[in-house]
Amino acid sequence: MKHQNLEGLVLSTEVGNLAEFEETSPGHQVSFHFRLAKRMFDIFISLLLLPLFFAVAVVLLILNPMFNKGGLFFVQKRMGRGTLPFDAYKFRSMIDRPEVERGANDPIETDRITRLGHYLRKSRIDELPQIINVLNGDMSLIGPRPDYYAHAEEYLTHIPGYRARHAVRPGISGYAQTEVGYVDNMDAVAAKVAADLYYIRNRRLKLEAWIFWRTLVTVVGHKGS
Repeated sequence: MKHQNLEGLVLSTEVGNLAEFEETSPGHQVSFHFRLAKRMFDIFISLLLLPLFFAVAVVLLILNPMFNKGGLFFVQKRMGRGTLPFDAYKFRSMIDRPEVERGANDPIETDRITRLGHYLRKSRIDELPQIINVLNGDMSLIGPRPDYYAHAEEYLTHIPGYRARHAVRPGISGYAQTEVGYVDNMDAVAAKVAADLYYIRNRRLKLEAWIFWRTLVTVVGHKGS
């Protein structure tokens, strides 16, 4: 799906009421069996990845003092389902700072990414701790990517349809990540929202499998941001 098509879609998606979108979206009508299978798959894969998570954590505890000085984890308040806040976990890939200084319309602070952090981000290993969020029920393996809460509050005001993307659990990966990629300004976020709303309206087993496959290709090919 092309960027310009996504932008056109979001401009025609004037959704302000989250409850209304939930009730009228075809994605809201997914079967109980689909929702159950999706949740069971989330739990199964997350449990399967737990040994890898612990192994990577041990390796990083050894490597961080030399190549990525600071804490093991990065914990950040994100906007989740129903626009409620939750703490998202990642392996830290940047130089520690107490607060996020980047604005909602600013590019990523690449100067803060450490040498080891660059590899963690490219391989998506930095996202691995979010399986804890999945097991806690805050996230799914696949869904709209959750944004930093302070930035998300701005997007709610300025981007049509942004509230409606929170009708489902946010995901570690999603349709916007595989088809649009990393975004760092309001116009690009609008394209991401269009992709997220497309996912919510069309979420079925086939689309979930496609996103999962595209995510694996990204991870294996080290095509992360």
